[in-house]
Amino acid sequence: MKLTLIQSKLFWEDRPKNLEHFTALIASIKEETDLIVLPEMFSSGFSMNPKLVAEPADGESVNWLKKMAAEKNAVITGSLAIEEKGYYYNRLYWVNPSGDIKTYNKRHLFRMAKEDSFYKSGDQKIITQIKDWRICPLVCYDLRFPVWSRNKFNSTKHSDLKTGSWEFDVLLYVANWPEIRTYPWKQLLIARAIENQCYVVGLNRIGEDGNGFAHSGDSVVINPRGEVISKTRANEESIETISLDKPYLEEFRKLFPVGLDADEFNLNC
Repeated sequence: MKLTLIQSKLFWEDRPKNLEHFTALIASIKEETDLIVLPEMFSSGFSMNPKLVAEPADGESVNWLKKMAAEKNAVITGSLAIEEKGYYYNRLYWVNPSGDIKTYNKRHLFRMAKEDSFYKSGDQKIITQIKDWRICPLVCYDLRFPVWSRNKFNSTKHSDLKTGSWEFDVLLYVANWPEIRTYPWKQLLIARAIENQCYVVGLNRIGEDGNGFAHSGDSVVINPRGEVISKTRANEESIETISLDKPYLEEFRKLFPVGLDADEFNLNC
């Protein structure tokens, strides 16, 4: 599977400019790809002004995602501020070229920016699929909570890899993660890859937002050993397409089957 990271600045609370900007960036992708990843709240920036920036679930940005996915024949994902039934959500969209959509409402709302005062939390993860890859997409602050990100190993026999399978192969985070907290961003992404024995994708924005916070990007793809395999550089607008290796992932899981010793638990939301 090939995925494309678009690390970019965002125009603060300016949907037309952001959509125009990402239209040009997506059009510039020359290499074939299966998945295009955009930042958290890519049409507005991480705004706590949902009355201004939020859109309906069938609004302009969602229709734009459908159009881009169809034109590039690739899945596109990123999050938007959405208004639905009297509530606001920081909602990740997973849009297939066919127009089929899956959504995930951000579970962990960043209280230090009072996100929990303006947006409603979600309580359901989604597992999506591209080819034979299973992918769990999450949003920004979710990264700090390993239980929510946990990759479960399902087996009919506790000691038999052949009868079991992992819940997902790729853990993906879209973010507006400030530069001041770059160190935990980098370390937590590596930790999530190692503990979940999966590839981890972290796509973050660059540039200063409307509140004066700088973002360095530091977008990465990490293999299940915790090694960075991407080349995207901090503080630079860039597009990078990376191939993920399924046989490599499966072989590593067989050689080092930590999933067989994982603690069982139930998550009550």
